[in-house]
Amino acid sequence: MKEKLLNTLLIIFSLFGYLEWGADSSTFLFEGEYEVLSNLLIKPDTVIHPFTMIPFLGQILLFATLFQKKPNKIMTYIAIVCLGLLLGFMFFIGITRINFKILISTLPFLVTATYTVFHLRKQKGDK
Repeated sequence: MKEKLLNTLLIIFSLFGYLEWGADSSTFLFEGEYEVLSNLLIKPDTVIHPFTMIPFLGQILLFATLFQKKPNKIMTYIAIVCLGLLLGFMFFIGITRINFKILISTLPFLVTATYTVFHLRKQKGDK
């Protein structure tokens, strides 16, 4: 049961990453994801990019684990890596640009992902 809660939190926290670029452009990941999904069927060539599709795959994997009786550890690990690529990169940008909005927006996901990995590693022999 704790694994499902952690996976749910990972999905939620992944949606609240914050991006800023240029002088007056910014978005939360849930807004960007809505844009990607709404354009996926209309103009797929404009939205298919590794930095959009890999994290989206991670969210799909986490979502799938919510319907399993016991969430699969391997799926959870893969999903954390997929989402961690984007949110880890955003964290790095927040540090290098000294942008506290970006930095703070990624911390809930990164802390929860780290806790989830340690929690899953403590379990013996479960899959």
